[in-house]
Amino acid sequence: MAHTKVSINRKWYGKVPQDRSGKPIPRNLWPKRRKYSWEVRWYSSEGKRYSKSFRDRKEAEKHANTVQEKVDRGKCDRPRRITLAEFIVEHSQVMVGQKAHTTLKDHLRALRLFAEHVGWQTMLERVSPRHAESFVAKRLASGLATGTVNKDIRTLRGIFNLAIEPRGYLVEGTNPFAKIKERRIAAKPPKYAPSEDLNKVFEACKNIWWKAFLTLAYTSAGRRDELLNLIWSDIDFENQNVGFFPKKASDTMLAWEPKDHESRVVPIPAEAVQLLANLQTESEEGNPYVFVPTGRWKHILKRRSEGTWQPDYEIINNLTRSMETFCRRASVEYFTPHDLRRSCITNWAKRLPIQTVQYLAGHSNIDTTRKYYLSVQNSDMETAREIQSKLMTSFTNF
Repeated sequence: MAHTKVSINRKWYGKVPQDRSGKPIPRNLWPKRRKYSWEVRWYSSEGKRYSKSFRDRKEAEKHANTVQEKVDRGKCDRPRRITLAEFIVEHSQVMVGQKAHTTLKDHLRALRLFAEHVGWQTMLERVSPRHAESFVAKRLASGLATGTVNKDIRTLRGIFNLAIEPRGYLVEGTNPFAKIKERRIAAKPPKYAPSEDLNKVFEACKNIWWKAFLTLAYTSAGRRDELLNLIWSDIDFENQNVGFFPKKASDTMLAWEPKDHESRVVPIPAEAVQLLANLQTESEEGNPYVFVPTGRWKHILKRRSEGTWQPDYEIINNLTRSMETFCRRASVEYFTPHDLRRSCITNWAKRLPIQTVQYLAGHSNIDTTRKYYLSVQNSDMETAREIQSKLMTSFTNF
């Protein structure tokens, strides 16, 4: 069992001085006649001894108090050495099931970009704030949007925190991104898709699959991955609800986890239910997915059986390109499935309490709902003007 007490001892140098008769001087005279330093000694949880020398006792005592706190918390072990490349491989393995697939994919993207910048074989403990600053500068110089670079900073800061705790590769206070400030940007209002624009897109695409997909995105605030991983049993036709639930891998389905591992049930209007019912009549028996066509579904299963399907592959290809085409045909401003999600959340917020909107949106933090998803419309501005105008009518003097 390892010692838990940090000790301070003199460390003597050289031979013991001799007195006039040639005999070694007594031990009680060593402090006055012999060179020494103050050595702080402690043990790891595995019993390995560590030490550090100081010329002054006060400095040694100060360091000993710091080490003692770490020993008491079980954090006195020296960090294990690992390269950035090895850390990335480990991260890709241990975070499966802890983070949603899309989040982990983003983690690995940011890590690989950073490794290309500082070197794949760089020891993790050697990564410094200077590396982080130069990486951010390079990303900004490449012409990327400031918001994208800020996302990289947040992502890498969180990953390096994991390298400290629980993995123990870095000591506390050595996160290279800890003090890297995000660059200031002017906040843009969340994009809102009016129902009129969505109706024009319906006329342009005239496809039951697209109508059902866009309608559900606009009325359930489902994320892209949530919608594409929907199965028919997630649809409650009788009660007009849709559920976003995790999926276990089976002979007919891929494993999938919702963001933040949070399941939720969302009410949808009768019109969306009817479109889904119409789509179900065209679906081939045996295909559990709502929005994965049978041909694509069979292709995915075949690739998986051959071992050539990777978790980061897109379930549906060219979704964004098709959206751009439909918007261009309809002569409306381009919007994405995520813009439809934002619009749905904004519509809810006009009539529902913010905490209800937070649940329906699947946000773990209510500030996310407020900051990124609530769009102020012209009708809201007009209502605000009318409120003040009514108050002004009571004024008799201006």
